[in-house]
Amino acid sequence: MASSLTKDPASTSGSEKTFFGHPRGLATLFMTEMWERFSYYGMRALLPLYLIAPNGLHMNPATATAIYSVYVSLVYLLAMPGGWFGDRVWGPRKTVAVAGAIIMIGHLALALPLQGTFFAGLGLVAIGSGLLKSNISTMVGHLYDGPDDPRRDGGFTIFYMGINAGAFAAPLIIGTVGENVNWHLGFALAAVGMGLGLAQFLMGTRHLNERSLVVPKPLSAAERASTLRKGMIWLAVAAVFYIVTVVTGVYTLNWLLVPITVAGLVIPVVVLARIKRDKELSATEQSKMSGYIWFFVAAAIFWMIYDQGGSTVAIFADTSADNSVFGWNFPVSWYQSVNPVLIMALAPLFAAFWLSLNRRGKEPSTIVKFSSGLVLVGASFFLFLMPLTIATDGHKAAAMWLVAIYFVQTVAELTLSPVGLSVTTKMAPAKYASQMMGVWFLAVTAGDCITGLLSIAGVELNGTGVVTFEAILAVAAGAAVFMYRGKVKQLMGDVR
Repeated sequence: MASSLTKDPASTSGSEKTFFGHPRGLATLFMTEMWERFSYYGMRALLPLYLIAPNGLHMNPATATAIYSVYVSLVYLLAMPGGWFGDRVWGPRKTVAVAGAIIMIGHLALALPLQGTFFAGLGLVAIGSGLLKSNISTMVGHLYDGPDDPRRDGGFTIFYMGINAGAFAAPLIIGTVGENVNWHLGFALAAVGMGLGLAQFLMGTRHLNERSLVVPKPLSAAERASTLRKGMIWLAVAAVFYIVTVVTGVYTLNWLLVPITVAGLVIPVVVLARIKRDKELSATEQSKMSGYIWFFVAAAIFWMIYDQGGSTVAIFADTSADNSVFGWNFPVSWYQSVNPVLIMALAPLFAAFWLSLNRRGKEPSTIVKFSSGLVLVGASFFLFLMPLTIATDGHKAAAMWLVAIYFVQTVAELTLSPVGLSVTTKMAPAKYASQMMGVWFLAVTAGDCITGLLSIAGVELNGTGVVTFEAILAVAAGAAVFMYRGKVKQLMGDVR
């Protein structure tokens, strides 16, 4: 990275170095996020495979999918309280440092060959990821002189390249070691990755903006005491409940999975209803929130299908695909590198394409892009029907069928996800401006929890009937958003 550091021509001292023309602190945050994503996506690529492997936990695919879905939903569910900790308790910089340590400890727990420590490790990684997710992005924003700084968008683009660089390398390294050498050694490599990210973060904090040390809205003494008291009460209730289930011999894994999945569906509804019913919102803000609910529900359907690329599709690849190219076999976890490498290749092309259409006055509206993303993710599952049909009577489906599925899902993601992030910030009521990004993450939570509940109920998600239903649902949702675009546009007010 040293070669990318140059003197800032705008610096008054002439000695301050930059990172590709951006504040030096961006290099610190870029590397932290890259290593954190390396650990997260590496472990995630191994997770469903380890859960079903005979030399792993040897679970059935439905249980493995449920655990995977609950884990991913928790990561996004905990992003909201993670942001709250940064705003009210520790400040962004301390929160990220603590989060990195928790994630590293979680991966070390996964590396131990014990089922109890494995699930504890999953919980710790989810907690740490939730704490880190919102706060590290906040610190990127702190590096610039407000939202009008011309370097700001470019800085976030570079930052997100770190996400995809880590996500691309992780399955190739961690996945290979986990599948071909030892599962727990793979999980240990994820801990090493997070350890490297944490070490360079602590060494590079001197380059960060001092605002990252500040607690924006610190809790008063009374609020702190009340929050601690309520937290301890809920913790005690949960502890007593689970101790009783274990002692009485009725405890099964579903006693843990079902409450989390139900909470992952109820909490988004409660949060949206609370914002929508807030009497302090203006009529225009109320209208925008009504329009936003359309996008939220559609996004939940999108993520329900999209995130199955790491569970349902990955498990199919492990059991029913010919994972080879020109006679060369590769680990199943490598499929998880397809999406990030396609993101890095296609994102600039999409940005240039939208800009070109915009100059000619032909760029599709937010609603059209959103509905297109839904139709495309539905099309990816219609495509999934082909390898499902081929893989019968002992036949194996070709690897390129799965690559094609991930390609279509990536195009869908590039069509919908950036639009979703943008429309969330544009339609957010002023009172909830800082919370609405967490609300967007709750759409991911809701989608994954639907998958989790279906798996807990024993639904075979690799069945052609279920895959067809989900594909039709996504296409129908996309068509509904498009058909009612006039009504949604009216609710959106001046947002385009």
